[in-house]
Amino acid sequence: MNKDWMKVFIAAFFEVFWVIGLKHADSFWEWIGTVIAIIISFYLMIMAGKKLPVGTVYAVFVGLGTAGTVFSDIVIFGEPFKVAKIILILILLAGVVGLKLVTEDNVKEGDKT
Repeated sequence: MNKDWMKVFIAAFFEVFWVIGLKHADSFWEWIGTVIAIIISFYLMIMAGKKLPVGTVYAVFVGLGTAGTVFSDIVIFGEPFKVAKIILILILLAGVVGLKLVTEDNVKEGDKT
């Protein structure tokens, strides 16, 4: 896996935090953390999109962010566990992994960024 795909995965990780922050932030510092997570998340996604196909980057970003948010809702915030929801998230993740596997990295030779 190259560093551009790592940027997408890290961006999705931060997406989970800012989505949670949008719902649960109450104090000034929680909102600051949410804004920082948004900035990091979108910066990394945009940087990855400069080297990788934007549509695939966005689909992977949103799919992983959605799965992470649902997982954190269940584990951290006590959202009811529903088998149908988990099955649908697994189908979503299968699509995300499939997109990543069939997408060619268009990084040019000699490009160090």
